[in-house]
Amino acid sequence: MKCIVGLGNPGAKYANTRHNIGFLAIDALAEKHGIALSESKFKALFGTGMINGERVVLVKPLTYMNLSGEAVRPLLDFYKIAVEDVLVIYDDLDLPLEKLRLRSKGSAGGHNGVKSLIQHLGTQEIKRLKLGVGRPPAPIQVIDWVLMNFSKAEQGSLQHVLNASVDVSTDFIDTPFLALMNRYN
Repeated sequence: MKCIVGLGNPGAKYANTRHNIGFLAIDALAEKHGIALSESKFKALFGTGMINGERVVLVKPLTYMNLSGEAVRPLLDFYKIAVEDVLVIYDDLDLPLEKLRLRSKGSAGGHNGVKSLIQHLGTQEIKRLKLGVGRPPAPIQVIDWVLMNFSKAEQGSLQHVLNASVDVSTDFIDTPFLALMNRYN
């Protein structure tokens, strides 16, 4: 069984913000594969289904970004999913919108959601799909930028990266991660 986690913040206030691009990616993946995100426990909204012949759980932690690990750890324990079978999708300020990057391990890089996952999963070896949201133009502060909705002008680029994230996530199910990185990075 595989697990794909999108990081974000719950609630309508944050629904279309840059920090919620992980949630948006999970929604797009769930829609593509007909997986209902209808379960609510372990401080998460999630659903299970089949992708490429493999049972998969798609997860949106409801703990707010900075506490994401509190939702993911018990869910992995319940389903007996190894950390090696998890892909985490989240926003990256260092990548422009429309760009994505896969990594097999590393530090949190200043991302508090990833920091929480590393703390609760006990390892930095967590497979990640980083989706670019770009750096804020001056004088906008980073915290304001990530909690800002995507503009109308950015909608095409956002849709492009979400479509690409669906392709990457689908291929994650049955492709060795190094091959996946070579294909998409």
